[in-house]
This record gives sequence, structure tokens and C-alpha cells, in this order.
Amino acid sequence: MANFTLHEQIESKHRVHPQQRILKLVVKLVVATVLLMAVGSATRVMNAGLACPDWPLCYGTLVPTQQMNLQVFLEWFHRLDASLIGLGAIVLMALSWWYRQELPQWLPWAATGSLGLVVFQGLLGGLTVTELLRFDIVAAHLGTALLFFLSLVTIWMLLLPYNGTGATGKLSWMGAVAASLVYIQSILGALVASQWAVHQCLGGKQLCGIMHSHIAGVLPPIITTAVLIIWARRTPALHPLLRRLIHYAGGLLVLQILLGVGTLWLHLQVEPLTVAHQTIGACLLGILTAFSVLAWRDNAPHR
Repeated sequence: MANFTLHEQIESKHRVHPQQRILKLVVKLVVATVLLMAVGSATRVMNAGLACPDWPLCYGTLVPTQQMNLQVFLEWFHRLDASLIGLGAIVLMALSWWYRQELPQWLPWAATGSLGLVVFQGLLGGLTVTELLRFDIVAAHLGTALLFFLSLVTIWMLLLPYNGTGATGKLSWMGAVAASLVYIQSILGALVASQWAVHQCLGGKQLCGIMHSHIAGVLPPIITTAVLIIWARRTPALHPLLRRLIHYAGGLLVLQILLGVGTLWLHLQVEPLTVAHQTIGACLLGILTAFSVLAWRDNAPHR
């Protein structure tokens, strides 16, 4: 009995807690989702959205080797990454329910909600092909992808071991407002991109109102994010992780502004700049969400 007890203690010592396993999975899904959005942006700017004319297969096969070129590869790889993320979301939900006795009560429901977003995202992805890249479906496709991304970032921050200092005050609310404004601006950007509004406005003076709404819409998120950064940097005893996140947000904000000016000045003729502009915007949104969640955790025990 003593040997058995000792054996159990050794196994318990080396056993990886389910929360750690799930946290690692969530981090991998976050990275894969950023890659998915970057490849999706590249697919659009390279006019590869209909490179695979059917769905969910591509030219009726899993791997269209005979038709493979850059455009087909982008669309095919975009679908492949989305499928892998869908499988990862299923695993996340399954693990969350299987180990629910050892995990926070909210986690299985959050994982289920994330999977629901993936399923809806997949349906929208199919509609973008069958409806021939209809602009509202394309925008909804990106909007849902961003919501799924933010759900993963939120789960990540809530599972992360963290001991706050109670110094954040209302920074969590300011961060949430900034993140919301960046999200709205991202949807406006998707509407501009899916209708090629910049090209049409600069080339034929059409859809200029849509383009100008996106340009004017940058001011609220820029101002709010800048105020958040200044406020956070002037907050004494701010947790080092929060301070690091706010530094990242500042760097991404400056980079995003430069990329936005550059893409407009070059009339969207440099595809990597356009892809980087949309990808950095998603990363900024993720950083602001992570900051908001951690700031809320930082102050929650002190309420």
C-alpha cells in the first residue's frame, strides 16, 4: 500500500494539469488564427478568392495538384488552415468538457461558444464562394473570424496565471472601448476592401463615400488607444505584463498608421503592405483585448 501510494504521488507530480494543456492549445489556435487572417487577406488582394471554384473541395479534390498555382495555393491553404483550426476548436471543447471538474466552470461553455463561431465562420466561407465574393458576406466572414480570435485571446488571458496589483482602476473599460472601436474600424476596412472601394474611388470616383468613411473612422480608435496608452504608462505600480502589453499596443498603433498611409499613398499596388496592414490591425485588436481582460483580472479581487 505504501509503495502504491508513493507511485501515485510520483505520477501526480509529473502529471500535466488539464488547464496547462488547454492553455497551450489555445495559444496555438491564436497563432493559427492570425495566420489564417493573413492568408485570407493575401487571398483577397491577389484576386484568389475564387481560385477554387467549388466548396468545400477544390476542383473536386482535397489537393488540386494539377491546377496548383499561386492563387489556387493561397485559397487552398486558407481552407486547410481553417479546417485545422476547426479541428483544434473541437479538441478544445472536448477537453474542456472532459476535464470540467478540474477546470473553471465557465471554460466548457466558452469553448463551446468558440466552436460555434468556427462553424458559422465555415458556413460564411462557403457562401463567399457560392455567392461569388458578395461584399457583405466577405465582411461578415472577417467579422466572425475576429470574434473567434478575440474569444481565444480572452480564454488565454483568463487561464494565464496572474497575480494583479490592483492598480488598473478603469483601464479595463478604456481598453474595452478602444478594442471595440478597432473592431468596428476593421469591419469598415473589410467593407472597403471587399468592394475594392479605394481602387474604384481613385480610378473612377466611385464608392468614395465608403473609402472616406474608413479614412475618417480611424480617428476614434487612434485617439482612444493613444489615451489608453498614455493613461496606462502614467499609472503607478502597473503590473509588468500589462505594461509590456501597452508598449506592444503603442508600437502596433504607430506601425498600423504608417502602413495605412503607405497603402493609400501607393494606391494598394504593393500587396504585402495591404496584407500587413490588415494583419497588424488584427494583432492590435488582440493586444487591446488581452490588456482589457488582464486589467479586469488585476482589479477584480480588490472590488
